[in-house]
Amino acid sequence: MDFPKIKAVFIDRDGTINQEKEYVSRIEDFEFIPGSLEALKLLTQHQIKLYIVTNQAGIAKGYFTMEQFQHLTKHMINRFKNEGIRVEKVLYCPHHPDGIVPEYSKDCLCRKPNTELIEGVIKENNFKTDEIALIGDKNSDIEAGGRLGIRTYLVETGYGGEEKNRTNATFVKKDLKDAVVHILNLEEKEESQR
Repeated sequence: MDFPKIKAVFIDRDGTINQEKEYVSRIEDFEFIPGSLEALKLLTQHQIKLYIVTNQAGIAKGYFTMEQFQHLTKHMINRFKNEGIRVEKVLYCPHHPDGIVPEYSKDCLCRKPNTELIEGVIKENNFKTDEIALIGDKNSDIEAGGRLGIRTYLVETGYGGEEKNRTNATFVKKDLKDAVVHILNLEEKEESQR
């Protein structure tokens, strides 16, 4: 089977890149999962575009403000830059139907498993479905990837340990680094078959 080269990877944030800690909003609570920075760096080194796609219902639920989210995102991006990691975009959904902040309290098309955020990037870049992959720790991530017909990886960090027994993910991997190595190995195998 001849897989096309993966050009972009969409990665969930909480529980996949950083430790899952119920609505992380403060820098002091933001802690990278071991190996995740290394994984992201590998993607950058292989010229694979990296997009973070995250549901941030804490904004709608009033646990933290949009400003606090932006502040934490800036901190994360700066850490990435220091490590030589390039992120194309951080895509986020601040909505939730059970929110208490009126402007964000709604059903929307951007909250995973809905696919509006990812679809926008696919259209902008003319990515084909077999050129992209999605990595996350929840089945809502996997379902978003499934709706788009792309290769999906459920990681066992965050909620993944509980979710793996009832997932439709293409692959289940120990963590982000394991998933990224798998993506890169697939590509190396393809190169050697040509």
